[in-house]
Amino acid sequence: MATSPRSNRGPGAAAENRAALIAAARSIFATHGLDAPLSSVARQAGVGQGSLYRHFPTRYSLAVAVFQENADELEAIASRPGSTLDDVLRAITDQAVVSTAFFEMIEIERSDVAGQQLAHRISTIVTSKMPEAHASGRAPDWVTSDDVILGVAMLVGALAKTAVDERRAVAARAWSLLPFGPR
Repeated sequence: MATSPRSNRGPGAAAENRAALIAAARSIFATHGLDAPLSSVARQAGVGQGSLYRHFPTRYSLAVAVFQENADELEAIASRPGSTLDDVLRAITDQAVVSTAFFEMIEIERSDVAGQQLAHRISTIVTSKMPEAHASGRAPDWVTSDDVILGVAMLVGALAKTAVDERRAVAARAWSLLPFGPR
C-alpha cells in the first residue's frame, strides 16, 4: 500500500523512518526483486527520497540492512541444540520461496565488504553443520559446504524464474536431485 511522505519530523524520527524503510524494502524486494524502483520503497515507507538516501546511500546498503535479518534467523536456527543441515536448508528454502532477492544479492555483490560478510555468515552456518551431516550419512563424505552453497545458488536461480505459488514444489524437486537436500 503506497502512502504519501509524512511531514519532516526531524532527527527524532530517524529510527522509525529507518525501520519503515527496511520493512518496505523487504516487501518490495520480495515482490519485485532487487531491481525494484527505490522510489516505491520510500513511498511505501511513507518517507521522502531524501530520507531514503540519508539512511541508505545505495540500493545495496538498503538490501544489506534488509537481509541482515535473514542471516540472523539462519544463525539462530543453526545454533539450536540438535539442529542439522536439514534444518538450515529448510529455513533457506523457506526464505527463498518468499524472496530470492537475499541470495541473489549475495551472489551479485561479491566485491562489496558487506556482501562478503553476509556470504561468509551463510558459509559459516553451512560449514558448521557439515560434520553432523557427514557422520549421520545425510551428506556423502565428498560433499563440501561449497557444494551445498552451490546447491542453494542453483535453487535460487530456479526459484527466481518460478511463479511464487509454484516455488515450494520446484524447491522440493530441486532438492530431491541433490544427495544433501533436506528431507
